[in-house]
Amino acid sequence: MERESLRPLTGQLVAQLVSVLGTSMSALAIPWLVLTSTGSATRTGLVAFAEMAPYVAMQALGGPLVDRVGARRAYVLGNTAAAVAVCAIPALHALGLLPPGALAGLVAVAGAVRGVADCAGLVLVPVTAGLGAVPLERAAGLHGSANQTGLLVGASAAGVMISLLGAPAVVLVDGISFALAAVLVALLVPAGAQPPPVGRRLGTRQYVADLADGVRFIRADRLMLVLVAMIALTNLLDQGINAVLVPVWVREHLHQPRALGLIAGALGAGALIGALVAAWLGPRLPRRVVFTAGVLIAGAPTSFVLALTGTLPPALTVAFVAGLAVGGLNPILNAVLFERVPPRLRARTLGALKASAWIGTPVGPLLAGGLIEATSLRTTLLAFATIFVVATTVPLMLPAMRDMNRTPRPRPEATRAADHEVVPESA
Repeated sequence: MERESLRPLTGQLVAQLVSVLGTSMSALAIPWLVLTSTGSATRTGLVAFAEMAPYVAMQALGGPLVDRVGARRAYVLGNTAAAVAVCAIPALHALGLLPPGALAGLVAVAGAVRGVADCAGLVLVPVTAGLGAVPLERAAGLHGSANQTGLLVGASAAGVMISLLGAPAVVLVDGISFALAAVLVALLVPAGAQPPPVGRRLGTRQYVADLADGVRFIRADRLMLVLVAMIALTNLLDQGINAVLVPVWVREHLHQPRALGLIAGALGAGALIGALVAAWLGPRLPRRVVFTAGVLIAGAPTSFVLALTGTLPPALTVAFVAGLAVGGLNPILNAVLFERVPPRLRARTLGALKASAWIGTPVGPLLAGGLIEATSLRTTLLAFATIFVVATTVPLMLPAMRDMNRTPRPRPEATRAADHEVVPESA
């Protein structure tokens, strides 16, 4: 394997690490900024909703745009726009011009363009992996490792940086990270390392038809339907826990933002180790067994432990173990999706899949904040844990899960849809 053949995948992985590094810091800094400024769990949830709703929407709607613009170009443009929007937050805060509505608007813009960029980035993974002759499980594992390394380093540093520099400075780091990710992909991933842009013009009718192609492909695949339903509900719960329940738990029991970074760092360390193991052993592991163990460990235990303790060591332990499970799950999921979706349908199908899986995430923080104020933190944590148990055990018993270990043959309707596309030579 020549070193040059690995350059596109390496460039994308480094860009992913840098972007996630900043995002993981901002994910702690923005909720903490709102929570300490207003003291309201509901407003904290509203700001998280303002970011995640457009992010999810553009995951679903951005596939046809990525097809026309090209995955590499969409990634670069999306991250550049996100850099501008996020850097405006600390700039306006320093000028005293950042009311809650302006903050919500800026994170909404950042969420929307990130949705398009992340859709494009996912499309690039199997293509850059193919150029380096890297197996899909291994490429997905390395991509997950880049994510988890960014989460680990960023989350570990975020609590300290928030204490020393303040939340606005940490948000600025996130904006800079988006700009660096755009530059890295522009320089290291060649224009040819992507599915070529689709040649047809994107009118309203064609746009709707392209979206329908992706949805139709998902509806015809039983395994995809089961996975989307499971992940949609668990992501809803995860977002509520990470954006609201953990910050509120830290404020009530520990009273210091540094603990936010420690907990997120423990989760990231476990996830990094899990992703690295998946990248190493993934091609030889039974997917269904690993996936089953992962979803059971990654979900309910964290909420149960936080509900029953008010000290840091148990929280760090359960976060690390949950991270191990999460780190092994994502490479399996991505490898299954890359395998089952034809290359020409990946942008619209993977975008629709990811959006469907994330569709509940804007609701998670709202639900968590509302339940806390209506009941209590402990009651909310126990409720989330109970729903987690149901959401992860019921789907595992369905027959469609047996298909996880199989490599499917391309479906005729998918092949025909791909054949009807007119593809020009890439620039």
